[in-house]
Amino acid sequence: MNGELVRHCRASLEEHSKSFALAGRFLPRESSDRAAVVYAWCRRADDAVDRAAPGEADAAVDRLFDELAAIYAGAPQTVPECAAFQEAVRLTGIPRSYPGELLEGMAMDTRATSYATMDALLQYCFRVAGTVGLMMCHVMGLRDAGALRRAAHLGIAMQLTNICRDVVEDWNLGRLYLPADRLAMHGAPRLAERLGGPFPVDSKDAVAATVRDLLVDADRYYRSGDAGLDALSWRCSFAIRSAREIYAAIGTILQRRGCDVTKGRAIVPLRRKLVLAAGAGARALADLPRRAVGRFEPAVLDPERGGQLVRFPEDVLPI
Repeated sequence: MNGELVRHCRASLEEHSKSFALAGRFLPRESSDRAAVVYAWCRRADDAVDRAAPGEADAAVDRLFDELAAIYAGAPQTVPECAAFQEAVRLTGIPRSYPGELLEGMAMDTRATSYATMDALLQYCFRVAGTVGLMMCHVMGLRDAGALRRAAHLGIAMQLTNICRDVVEDWNLGRLYLPADRLAMHGAPRLAERLGGPFPVDSKDAVAATVRDLLVDADRYYRSGDAGLDALSWRCSFAIRSAREIYAAIGTILQRRGCDVTKGRAIVPLRRKLVLAAGAGARALADLPRRAVGRFEPAVLDPERGGQLVRFPEDVLPI
């Protein structure tokens, strides 16, 4: 890939996601470069919507869809993230539906400030994170296309963890991702109606119970994602397992706090990240003799060449 474009994308990754940047160092160089490109394109799209002027978010999403159409049409790109992503798409066969679904997830954020049901939230999680896992499969390669849905599950698990971590931060931005049906079950049926005001401390227990539920759901998706790691090469498995362990540790911190989201943002210290990455490396090495029985042969993933396309909900749910 174009070295200058890759360096630009790596700078975005290093600035915005220390956890993914750390895990990305364990990937083979080619996969690491392409993963940084996918991350940078996703980050640029997210920032374009989040930083849009009041009333302009829908227009920002429309522009991103136009850019995506131009990328897949092969039109020359002047924005570095778009040019790099176009090259990655050409090299890896990422289906247009995956980044398209990601943009649909961003559009969901422009249309609603809360989610009525867990099913609606899972669709959102698939769009903004499960699709990233699917794109990463094209970046890294899988020996078994059947593991694609496992990658989507891992992305969903990470997004559920993010949602639990960022409840107060999102509230202050006028958003509530905890689903209303779960909140109602725990005694806060109309919490979304209070958006725009201070965080409702009187609903702290209901919020904590809902966060606890979502972390249990996240664990189920993590376990499903774990079952797909064997489809990766050992170095890719090492990197993805590292990212998985670091993200899951956020949930562990929240659980130790009794899922009290008012106690500040849950952050995994660098030393703990390194310990978790070392454990992931040890497990990957322990698996190496079994993996080395045969040479890693990537399966065909590109739908245009007979590969599988993963859709929500039929290919993702039930878990």
